Amino acid sequence: MSRAIPTALGRDLVTFFEDFLPAQRGLSPHTIRSYRDALLLLLRFTARELRRTVDRLDVPDLTVERITRFLAALETERHNSVLTRNARLGAIHVFARYLAGQRPEHLGTLQRIIGMPFKRGAVETPIEYLDRAELDALLKSIDRSTDLGRRDYALFAFMFNTGARVQEALNVRVADVRLEAPPQVRLLGKGRKVRTCPLWPATARLLRDLIAERSDFRDGSVSPLVFTNARGAPLTRYGVRYLLCRYVQKAARVAPSLKSKKLHPHSIRHSTAVALLKSGVDFVTISQWLGHAGLNTTMRYARADLDLKRRALAQVFPHAVAPPPGGRLLLDGSDLAGWLRRL
Repeated sequence: MSRAIPTALGRDLVTFFEDFLPAQRGLSPHTIRSYRDALLLLLRFTARELRRTVDRLDVPDLTVERITRFLAALETERHNSVLTRNARLGAIHVFARYLAGQRPEHLGTLQRIIGMPFKRGAVETPIEYLDRAELDALLKSIDRSTDLGRRDYALFAFMFNTGARVQEALNVRVADVRLEAPPQVRLLGKGRKVRTCPLWPATARLLRDLIAERSDFRDGSVSPLVFTNARGAPLTRYGVRYLLCRYVQKAARVAPSLKSKKLHPHSIRHSTAVALLKSGVDFVTISQWLGHAGLNTTMRYARADLDLKRRALAQVFPHAVAPPPGGRLLLDGSDLAGWLRRL
C-alpha cells in the first residue's frame, strides 16, 4: 500500500518546527515543545470535528470559527486557565503568520486568525517563594551522605544562587562553570540569550566537590552536564519537580509554613528574586541577573512580597505599623500526530 502524500499543512508543519522556530526564530527546545503542544491539541480537535485523521487536514480546515470553538473547549473541557488559553492562542498566531508567508492564497483567512484577540480577565498567578527559614529547612532536609543527596543539595543551592530557570540549570556543562576566583557560570536562557551569573564561594565549593566525584568529568570528551541522574543521563524538569516535592514534604516538619505553599522548581527562582530585592539590589541588576526580557517581569516581585509592602507603608505612614502601647509588632493518532509528539 502506497503512503499518502502529505498535505500542504503537513509539509508546512514540518518546516515550521524543524527550521523556522529553531533556526530562524532561535527559540529554545522548551518553547518549541509548548508550541507543539498547542498545535497538536488544535489539530486533534479539528480532526475530531471533521472526522478525519490529522494527516488529512489542510490549511483551509483552520478557520476562525473552529479555532474559537477550540479555545472555548480548552476552558470548558480541559479546564485550562485564561493564561493557558491565551498562550495556546499565541502559538496559533505565530503559526498563522508563518503560513501566511507560505500560502498567500489563504491570506484572508490567516489574517483573520492572526487578528483573533486574547481573552481579558487573566488573573496573575500569585508568586510562591521560599523565605530564608524555609529555604534553610529545605536544604537541611537533604541527606548529603549519599552521592544523589550531594547532587540534589548542589542543584538546589545552585538554582537559588543563580535564579536559573530549571532547564537553564540542567543544561549547564562543566565548561560553562568557572570555579577559580571570581567563580561564575554561563547560562543559556530564553531566546538563546547568554548571561553570566556570579557564584558564591559556597556554591563554587559544592560544584567543585560534585565534579571531583564524577569519573565522566575527566574522560576528555565533550564537556558533560553538571547535573545528571544516577545513570549519568540528563535530569528532566519533571525529575527536579519530584525531588523538590519530596524534600518540601520533609522540610515541612521543621517549617510548617511550607505545607500551605504550592511550590515548583520555578519557585526557587522566585525566591532568588525576592531575596535580592529585600537585600536592596536594584531592579535593573535583578532583571539582568535573572535574564528577564524587561523590567515589568521583575516588578512583579515587588508586588509579591508582603515585607516590602510593609516597609513602604512604614515610610509613608509610620504610625500605621508602630508597636501598640505595651507591646511589639512583629513584621514577618496518526503519523503527523506521532511526529509532533516525538519533537
